[in-house]
Amino acid sequence: MTLGLLLNIAIAAEPPTTAVIGTPPQAAWAQLSAQQKVILAPLAKEWDSLENIRKKKWLAIAERYPAMKQDDQQRMQDRMREWAGLSPLERSKVRDTYKDFKQLPAEQKQVVKQKWQAYSNLPPEERQRLRESGKSSKLLSSPGTPPDAPSAEATAGITPTPAPLNTSEQR
Repeated sequence: MTLGLLLNIAIAAEPPTTAVIGTPPQAAWAQLSAQQKVILAPLAKEWDSLENIRKKKWLAIAERYPAMKQDDQQRMQDRMREWAGLSPLERSKVRDTYKDFKQLPAEQKQVVKQKWQAYSNLPPEERQRLRESGKSSKLLSSPGTPPDAPSAEATAGITPTPAPLNTSEQR
């Protein structure tokens, strides 16, 4: 699971409390248009159980989807599938991690982003090794001064947690 998914999905995954109260009922899966169903297909099984605020955000994504570039559409579909595959506990963890990230000072956010970039550039086998070793579990632990070029060791503090879709793409 990736920090990219975390940073992109959780942005809108945790709606403001006031928004939940005022969100009117949204369409059931059976009421969606054919195009909406195709775009939101990864969410089909759980659609009718989603909160109205989440449905509203996903519907906004579906509305913007046709105007997205092909690679952005593919990324959106991939991330929707990843999100749909998460358990409620995993989603909650992603949201909490995102909230923690948003509260970091700008310089610490930059360190996390640099670590994530270095981690993303590692071969898949190395990323898997770090995940399995548990060294990737401290993403938001007080990052120090930003390194010029993070090494594989510097990326050991990265949590490959599913990232939320970004605000322009998230539900």
